Amino acid sequence: MPTDPQNQLVTVADLEEFKKTILDSISQIVKQAAGPKKWLKTSEVRKMIGISAGKLHVIRESGLLAFTRIGGNIYYDPNDLYKLFEENKVTKHEK
Repeated sequence: MPTDPQNQLVTVADLEEFKKTILDSISQIVKQAAGPKKWLKTSEVRKMIGISAGKLHVIRESGLLAFTRIGGNIYYDPNDLYKLFEENKVTKHEK
């Protein structure tokens, strides 16, 4: 015999799970609305493109990648990273 939805009990655990689901959904919406971060730290850039600190230093010091230094921290604009990759993209293998 089907249970009438109006006669079902809701437990505290059910309410906690519902609250968690709603908060997770709101968090995702806020993150999507905020868009990508404007500035990336050195560690984030290294992790994103999979290079060592020394290699990133060489790229930065060669002038290939713009950066901003504030105190002891170095920040990169994601658009500059995308531009670097686009400008150095190889579409045809040269011999």
